[in-house]
Amino acid sequence: MAKKSKLYRREMEGLQLELAELNQWLQRSHHRLVVIFEGRDAAGKGGTIKAITASMDTQGYRIAALPKPNEQEASQWYFQRYVSHLPSAGEIVLFDRSWYNRAVVEPAMGFCTKAQYKAFMAAVPAFEKLLTDDGIILLKYWLAVDQEQQEERFAERAKDPLKRWKLSPNDLASREKYAEMGKLRDVMIERTHRPHAPWFVVDFNDQKRGRVNLIRHLLQQVPRHDETIPEPKLPKLKSKPRTEHVTSKALWVPDTCGN
Repeated sequence: MAKKSKLYRREMEGLQLELAELNQWLQRSHHRLVVIFEGRDAAGKGGTIKAITASMDTQGYRIAALPKPNEQEASQWYFQRYVSHLPSAGEIVLFDRSWYNRAVVEPAMGFCTKAQYKAFMAAVPAFEKLLTDDGIILLKYWLAVDQEQQEERFAERAKDPLKRWKLSPNDLASREKYAEMGKLRDVMIERTHRPHAPWFVVDFNDQKRGRVNLIRHLLQQVPRHDETIPEPKLPKLKSKPRTEHVTSKALWVPDTCGN
């Protein structure tokens, strides 16, 4: 297990360096990148997004994890609230779930009508063609996990006070919808997989393995970006290093860390 964790950390260090270079390349070239993460609850979307952004310039990426639409948003064109989160020049936007809620989660849970579902499935290929025709690089990932593994992760979250917040009422209700969501996923991929906006399925029964495979694949889909980030030269200080001096009116937080 220790050897496996060491190998994972070593692989992630290399990938995160490439991701930092990708981040810099996007900012220099003004390209725009959208990565969509869909998949089963507890598959590992959030952890993968954290791993991707860990070494990135915070000004070069955004994470879009939209809550349930409010009354006003529900009355808008379906894609409207997602459009406002699309990247500007030089940005990467990572969608932790996306407009594809209407393809799987909403119809399975009864959150949309059959007419709304049908209209979405007819419109989404044209919508995505507009995005890619405008130069946006669009990648779509489905994180796959078996139900037995999903149940183990739900149980782990229920026991861990630091992870219980991840278990929403929808997560619990979706447990009985595993097979139905699988059928909806298959229809979604069949009808919305296009050369300009392809779907990629990643095995996430082993989250660390899935994370490495997804990130490596993502880097392979983007145009050449392996320009090394130059090491900046730090000029010598003109004076001796100074001690941080704060006026007596400031209140210092006590150091409670053990030696």
